[in-house]
Amino acid sequence: MKKYRCTICSYIYDPEIGDPDAGIEAGTSFEDLPENWVCPECGVGKDMFEEA
Repeated sequence: MKKYRCTICSYIYDPEIGDPDAGIEAGTSFEDLPENWVCPECGVGKDMFEEA
């Protein structure tokens, strides 16, 4: 699965890890994240991420 980088703060979303603090299980692809998911570091939406 592909990793995605926040263009604002450079946080990397790694689908192998997920985002456990937001209830996103490991193995969740970026495309399958809820539309209202935000960067855990700076709070921007998915539209501010690019493929890493």
